[in-house]
Amino acid sequence: MEDGGNKGDFLGNLVRPSPLRTGGSLKSTSSGKLTPRGSPSFRRLNSSRTPRREGRSSGSSAQWFRSNRIVLWLLLITLWAYAGFYVQSRWAHGDNKQNFLGYGGKPNNGISEPEENHRRELIANDNSSAVKTETDENQSSLKKIDVVLAKKGNDGPSHRSLKKKSKKSVRGLRSKTRGKQKVTPAVEATEIEEQEPEIPNRNTSYGLLVGPFGSTEDRILEWSPEKRSGTCDRKGEFARLVWSRKFLFVFHELSMTGAPVSMMELATEFLSCGATISVVVLNKKGVLMQELVRRKIKVLDDSADHGFKTAMKSDLVIAGSAACASWIDQYMERFPAGSKNVVWWVMENRREYFDRSKLVLSDVKMLIFLSESQYKQWLAWCAEENIKLKSQIAVIPLSVNDELAFVAGIHCSLNTPSSGPEKMLDKRKLLRNAVREEMGLTDNDMLVMALSSINAGKGQLLLLESAQMVVEKEISHDANIRKLISESRGMQEQTLKVLIGSVGSKSNKVTDVKAILSFVSQHSNLSKSVLWTPETTRVAALYSAADAYVMNSQGLGETFGRVTIEAMAFGLPVLGTDAGGTKGLVEHNVTGLLHPLGRPGTQVLAENLRFLLKNPLARQEMGARGRKKVEHMYLKRHMFKKFAQVLFRSMRIK
Repeated sequence: MEDGGNKGDFLGNLVRPSPLRTGGSLKSTSSGKLTPRGSPSFRRLNSSRTPRREGRSSGSSAQWFRSNRIVLWLLLITLWAYAGFYVQSRWAHGDNKQNFLGYGGKPNNGISEPEENHRRELIANDNSSAVKTETDENQSSLKKIDVVLAKKGNDGPSHRSLKKKSKKSVRGLRSKTRGKQKVTPAVEATEIEEQEPEIPNRNTSYGLLVGPFGSTEDRILEWSPEKRSGTCDRKGEFARLVWSRKFLFVFHELSMTGAPVSMMELATEFLSCGATISVVVLNKKGVLMQELVRRKIKVLDDSADHGFKTAMKSDLVIAGSAACASWIDQYMERFPAGSKNVVWWVMENRREYFDRSKLVLSDVKMLIFLSESQYKQWLAWCAEENIKLKSQIAVIPLSVNDELAFVAGIHCSLNTPSSGPEKMLDKRKLLRNAVREEMGLTDNDMLVMALSSINAGKGQLLLLESAQMVVEKEISHDANIRKLISESRGMQEQTLKVLIGSVGSKSNKVTDVKAILSFVSQHSNLSKSVLWTPETTRVAALYSAADAYVMNSQGLGETFGRVTIEAMAFGLPVLGTDAGGTKGLVEHNVTGLLHPLGRPGTQVLAENLRFLLKNPLARQEMGARGRKKVEHMYLKRHMFKKFAQVLFRSMRIK
């Protein structure tokens, strides 16, 4: 049995199909039978096997990827670098800048971009009584307040709807980092004075409310946003120092007051000269937010954590008010090395601001003051507190921006062969006539203007008391006697009109607004001579329409008086207080007339007003001398020449 079995195995091993046979190939099965290769049984048994050709194909592909792995990585790196360069280029050149880094794009709550822009505009917009804004459904805290204003040529009052936001308490700022919510210290509010919550309801004593005249300016001056941007002098030293560098600007608020407006124009110049600009705003109440958006200036949502980190990455931090003291203190506490890149532009000259700032005055890189008188006053306060300033010191006066210089007919960067200074002087005359006609003024009216936030420190009430003295004296004269005097002089005696701004400003103090309205309502003759204008950034039309300007700041006087040099640029004589920066700008009996501070100054101011009423030629001569002074000292090129020196001293320039 064993021999037979071995013999069968031996024969089975001998009978093998030859791989060289071309006929029907046979395949051995598990049963020992031979199965033809093309039969169904053979296909079933071998259905799971991979054809040799496919195996070769897949193997060669894998081998190709393995052998060319370096090429693929280089291709990916190239694409990634190109994408990064493209995004950076778009950001640097301002093409749709707000849509980058999540700023200005679609918010997380699903609100569309137009709705978000509208919401942001409502938050930033100061709803003055002259502008009727749309109702925002999401702003449930807004309420409508009717203000009755007496219109020209109409005995009946007119109703205007005013929307006003309720006050919000200052809350701590929070920043989210990878799923954890971190509470950051709150930057304290920067308002010292009580703000005007609303214009008193149904008050007819406002009289005529005029302006703003933005559409009139655009029509006559042929303005466009493109013409009012990109004024950088590329060949200047300032442009060389700021090009491709990063700067953070700190605004204490967004009202139409000197410090925020100056900081906005400074940031605009940096941006037009090729710098990367970010802005931290400590109090976002005011009308400048929409203007910052129009100028493509990036405003950070978080003034604390995000603002501190942005400051550390910046080449220089420029804080634009003494009210920024708390932010600077917290920034240095968070980043002790941050003091090396902070320049502090102090624009106030009041003791309460010094008291809030004194602890960090010596910790910053440099302190900038607006005038010598302001600098000496702060040094005196430091001496009283035994504070030795270790920071570098610079004095940089403000300047008239190119937009106003252009309209005033002063040579600037906006001039073109078709719009030279002479051409703009002619257009300014047309603008003056159009605006005065809309105000209801004639050639026999002398318009005296005071543009500022309404509070006791600006002296509007004292100005109206002086105006009342002038009006009463005019009425007390017999009409026939005044007519004879006018005929003997060969001219008709002029009447006084006073324009007060800025109605609805967030910086107005409600108690002072009510006191002024109460005073005007008690003197019906004066109320006929008073005009009011809302807060606005379009002031060229107002300067063009005016005949004189009053700077009646009290206390220590105005720190510098940006509006003072703007009025002088338009050829207006300035009636100012004999104190502070105004005393340094206005030369008595040369470019204007000065009067004492406080109540004693009201009588002198009234006499100065009467002098200008009776002497139009003197007004013109004083205004012309003031204009020459501005051209010599207070244009943009003068300011930025000094600012270039500050940048050179503050930054590490190679």
